[in-house]
Amino acid sequence: MKIFIVEDDAAIAGAMARHIESWGCETRIVSDFRNVLGEFMDYQPQLVLLDVGLPFFNGYHWCSQIRRFSKVPIIFISSASDNMNIVMAVNMGADDFIAKPFDLQVLTAKVQAMLRRSYDFAASGRVLQHREALLNLDDASLSFQGERLALTKNELRIMQVLMENNGRAVSRETLMQRLWESDSFVDENTLSVNVARLRKKLEGVGLRDFIVTRKGLGYMVE
Repeated sequence: MKIFIVEDDAAIAGAMARHIESWGCETRIVSDFRNVLGEFMDYQPQLVLLDVGLPFFNGYHWCSQIRRFSKVPIIFISSASDNMNIVMAVNMGADDFIAKPFDLQVLTAKVQAMLRRSYDFAASGRVLQHREALLNLDDASLSFQGERLALTKNELRIMQVLMENNGRAVSRETLMQRLWESDSFVDENTLSVNVARLRKKLEGVGLRDFIVTRKGLGYMVE
């Protein structure tokens, strides 16, 4: 899971990053406070930690900018923890608010809880990940940037095979065999229709060209 940290105090940002990474997450600290949205779009995180007081534009501005493109969870961090600022943060699209000074253990607990709620991980942990897309095998869903797609039985099987073979092309024959496991008949046309529908669904949440065709080899995710 990727966490984007937007904090202008280098010591605080570094401490947050190190502690969060010790729990198995990846982090990136913003480097250009004039281009927070650009760095967010480039990194495609699963959660944003956002300070209110920032150089050039405040956190409320960047929260509203991010909300134009993504429903990713945003947690505000600020020493200005009065009711007015908390209400403002929520109205701008924040999901939680942590007041400074804070304990790093509390911060990590809130981050982990927010990720569990937002991405609906099953207790069994049967989740496959490719880049920022998360495939939950238990509830047949795919999550991306806070969006959740419900998949049909065939769509789930196609995504599972492709993501299990991350970086390798999967032949049409292999995919048809997986679909054949429960369907009475699967032919070339049935597979093509399912892949086309799945691609359209993925494009609807911003995953354009997530499934690509390798001529003579089959399909793969990239």
